[in-house]
Amino acid sequence: MTAFGFPLEQEGALAELAAIPVRTALISAGDDVAAVVAAAVRGIASPGSVVAVSETAVAIAQGRSLSAETIRPSKLAYTLSARAGALATINQPEALQLVIDEVGAPKVLAAAGLHVVGRLLGMRGVFYRVLGEAIATIDGYTGTLPPFERTIVLGPHEPNRAAQAIAESCGTDIGAAVVDANDLGKVNVLGISNNVARTVVARALQANPHGNGDEQTPIVVLVWRGAGPNPLMNAGA
Repeated sequence: MTAFGFPLEQEGALAELAAIPVRTALISAGDDVAAVVAAAVRGIASPGSVVAVSETAVAIAQGRSLSAETIRPSKLAYTLSARAGALATINQPEALQLVIDEVGAPKVLAAAGLHVVGRLLGMRGVFYRVLGEAIATIDGYTGTLPPFERTIVLGPHEPNRAAQAIAESCGTDIGAAVVDANDLGKVNVLGISNNVARTVVARALQANPHGNGDEQTPIVVLVWRGAGPNPLMNAGA
């Protein structure tokens, strides 16, 4: 980390791009996340910057979180979760039950069957591809920052609209994105405001400057310091 944030690439197209993690107070259900973000990035984000906000923070503010103790997993949830990998969110039966509740047991069973066939054919991740966003955006309770360590967080509602509201609160010509990133280099940009380059934001966050522990930095401000066109704000990218 430099005085200007994390350099994202030493060479290449993003060599002049930096990521600045921004710490906030704990975000709770009912908070105005756009106002919280705008206050936090004041003096940091400037025209041309993109404010990337963790999808977990947005979802919690929207009230889309549940205590694990309030969920009663079915036999199907227990059976399938026991076969999931150690790092998978769905190795928690409560999290898998929420997927079952959203898409239905028949679709989950079909996904499990196709997953078995896929593994026999040398394909991985079929279960996740079949269930898509219903499973990809759920955050399980293991490792979540207190007091949410026994809380399961669903994906945010209308992430594009949330990103637009955040951008408008932050100021003129500042973009915003709602993102799901982890330490495995996987980034899912769930929502963007007008004119933000989704693919560039995803590349910029592959090192996960948000952090995956107790950093309490749900916001990362992406800043372009180059002399040429700003790749963060190329419409349609």
